[in-house]
Amino acid sequence: MAKIALKVDVDTLRGTQEGVPNLARTFEHFDLKATFLFSMGPDHTGWALKRVFRPGFLKKVSRTSVIEHYGIKTLLYGVLLPGPDIGKLAAKEMRAIDQAGHETGIHTWDHVAWQDAVHHKDASWTKAQMQKSWDRFIEIFGHPPATYGAAGWQMNEVAFEQLDRWGIQYSSDGRAKPNLVPYRLALGSGNTKHVQYPTTLPTFDELIGVDGADAFSAVSKLLEITQSNPNDQVFTLHAELEGQKLLPAFERLLGAWLNQGHELVTMGQLHQSWEATKQLNKIAVLPMTWGAIPNRSGELIIQDF
Repeated sequence: MAKIALKVDVDTLRGTQEGVPNLARTFEHFDLKATFLFSMGPDHTGWALKRVFRPGFLKKVSRTSVIEHYGIKTLLYGVLLPGPDIGKLAAKEMRAIDQAGHETGIHTWDHVAWQDAVHHKDASWTKAQMQKSWDRFIEIFGHPPATYGAAGWQMNEVAFEQLDRWGIQYSSDGRAKPNLVPYRLALGSGNTKHVQYPTTLPTFDELIGVDGADAFSAVSKLLEITQSNPNDQVFTLHAELEGQKLLPAFERLLGAWLNQGHELVTMGQLHQSWEATKQLNKIAVLPMTWGAIPNRSGELIIQDF
């Protein structure tokens, strides 16, 4: 039976306060646990407007109805409105997820700042951003994060090294084909200790609008990939999308995956299953690689075979 890890990226204040509780109710209905990765600091979603000049960004915006999913107010944060502090304003919603037994980890401090800048930033900036997120996580939850998942699948060598310094055992910071192959990274300072479990399935926003596909057509595409597929997978969803307007489609997807016979798990449960079978003793060590994936703008961390 293949496992599909459910990884929830939480990018914004609205996503934390509205999308996260919606998803929690859905997971409770299906008796499932998921991994929630939180943005811990300011919501500067409006800064993302400068991506208008990035190849493919306008096409994505037109396909996925960004205004409808994120709301005008969120899109003004950091531009015409001050960026609210997510960790201060939505700590209650975050703790509720932890108390419900879901796995919790760090997504980032400032989502847009990280996604747009970390590729080229130096060690000082990178460490400062990560330390802020770590300190805020401890402040809110009272314990260290179980895992990490990079905002926008963007990292640099210093960030990967920091995960090892924190003692993170497994993380999901990149993208790969629909065939999960966990790996460690070969960096200039040596091989990482933590294991990478890249996102292997396309996301809803990468499928919607392609050839006229709507949310339920995206569900059908995902089910085609996982039908009779013996490989474990990692699926990334967003509190702002599947936790709100796309929730009915996501609920259909969960039910269909269970009907296909898949086991829906947290990132931690996925890691434990690979540990239990001793497969982590012989996993690949691969270089840090950047590349493009279909229907997403810019370059991301990808798994390079």
